Amino acid sequence: MHSKPARFFPALSSYFTQIFAIVEADLRKLKHDPSQLFTRMFQPIVWILIFGQAMAKTKALDLGPRSYLDYIVPGILAQSILLVAIFYGIAFIWERDAGSLHKTLVTPAPRILIVIGRSLAAGMRGLSQVLVVYILALILRVDLRPSFLAVLGVIFIAILYGALFSTVSLIIASVVKKRERFMGIGQMIIMPLFFASNALYPIYLMPTWIRVISIVNPLTYQVDAFRTLMIAGETPHFGLLTDFLVGFILYSLLLLLATKLHPKILY
Repeated sequence: MHSKPARFFPALSSYFTQIFAIVEADLRKLKHDPSQLFTRMFQPIVWILIFGQAMAKTKALDLGPRSYLDYIVPGILAQSILLVAIFYGIAFIWERDAGSLHKTLVTPAPRILIVIGRSLAAGMRGLSQVLVVYILALILRVDLRPSFLAVLGVIFIAILYGALFSTVSLIIASVVKKRERFMGIGQMIIMPLFFASNALYPIYLMPTWIRVISIVNPLTYQVDAFRTLMIAGETPHFGLLTDFLVGFILYSLLLLLATKLHPKILY
């Protein structure tokens, strides 16, 4: 008889191979339509160059030795990844309307691996935002942390939370099914997540009720991780381990729900 480890590792390798194939197939689509990446890159440029530069001239926030531009750059990166991920679900509706989505669902790959692969591909799409924000930050002389490991940490958090928010997007697409309705719900989710987080201002400045929302807002933990990893001398508010665990646990729970709902997008 084969031992359990002997059966386990080939199965695990097969799962990773299937996930990689799904990610690779999804990212290959960008070769045919790279414009969506470039249009998404424009958004953080506007926020940092206009809003960030303007607010950096004010003294409204007491951030100690830290400039407001240093403070806001990680928050804008988190917002940019959120935008890419939340609107990723509209691709499922397009594929369903074009009749190609059912081809994915009839593959022998377990449904959960399909959802994992698609969500990870969405997370990797957000890496274009990491690149443009880092380039802008260097040009504007933001006090970045000079560490290769810190950059790897930013990439890891970007993929994790990008996958998390894209799973939310898949759930929405499975429920609403109409592109117009999807866009409206996407906007309705983005605004509270962004403004009720620590992306633009510290948590201690918020009214109590908004502070409560911020604490349960996953974007707050993504921004906290980015700020810790990107900005020199910055200390985490919650801790990098907490920032990771919040993202991982939420992603795992949403993954189960998205897996259950995924076939319903066809109907």
